[in-house]
Amino acid sequence: MFRAAVLDDYQNVALTFADWSPITRDVEVKVFDKPFANQAEVIKALQGFAIIVGMRERTPFPRKVIEALPDLKLLITTGARNNSFDVKACSERGITVCGTGVVGSPTTGIAFGLMLELTRRVGFENARLKAGAPWQVTIGRDLEGLTLGILGLGKLGQRSATVGKAFGMKTIAWSQNLTPEKAQAGGAELVTKEDLFRSADVVTIHLVLSDRSRGLVGAKELGLMKKTSYLVNTSRGPIVDEKALIAILQSKSIAAAGLDVFDVEPLPLDHPFRKMDNVVITPHLGYVSEQNYRKYFPDIVEDIRAWLDGKPVRVVEAK
Repeated sequence: MFRAAVLDDYQNVALTFADWSPITRDVEVKVFDKPFANQAEVIKALQGFAIIVGMRERTPFPRKVIEALPDLKLLITTGARNNSFDVKACSERGITVCGTGVVGSPTTGIAFGLMLELTRRVGFENARLKAGAPWQVTIGRDLEGLTLGILGLGKLGQRSATVGKAFGMKTIAWSQNLTPEKAQAGGAELVTKEDLFRSADVVTIHLVLSDRSRGLVGAKELGLMKKTSYLVNTSRGPIVDEKALIAILQSKSIAAAGLDVFDVEPLPLDHPFRKMDNVVITPHLGYVSEQNYRKYFPDIVEDIRAWLDGKPVRVVEAK
């Protein structure tokens, strides 16, 4: 019988979101519901597992980890890709890597939820009222009429452009390969990167983390933003220079930031973001939706069954 590890199931729901019976005769499943402290702990805990299921990029699998797990035969990621998996190292070791489908654009909801909290302070005022405050203290800003600057106009960026327009926002966009025609088709006007940061009332990031995008939003870009503007990041933490963002927020050079992603996740308990009053933070909720989980986990069972039968599906190939 094979041993399978399901990692980083923070809500401890993996076994309830799918019917695992198709593999129970062949596979013993163990769920890990807490993050590992470090790479050494990952390697120690996962000895003897032939099948490992990762939740997006919560636990990375670089070459060093892969080479330290001699029993590993099948590595699964939720979603169709995972930049924290060294797929080439897996291929060299004969390890099959599979993905899953995804449902909808749940990240878009989190992005606009953060925007609404930054501008209308719904959660803040809710907490005040429940703590006994007599009535309101904030004066909010409507999204209608504001300029939404979209960094990256792919699937999620286009979805954000559509929602922004529904709120009555003007939408502008920039990415490295974006053309005026593609921008128009995606629901936005192409501008330069500098003009996006200068003009936008809200900058929302929808880029894939890569060598090209890492640190793309640094002190220079943040310094171009208006004092009344907001930065929203639901993509990946390292796209924004975290030290530069902390400095710009501490100096009150922009109004606030809404962040669902961070350089280190889970966010350390002593991190400055936890104490700053001009930052709204959420614990990487972007892809954590009931609909997505109901797609992820049945696909994981299907991936394992297909691999056991010698006919793997949704294979992720090394580039």
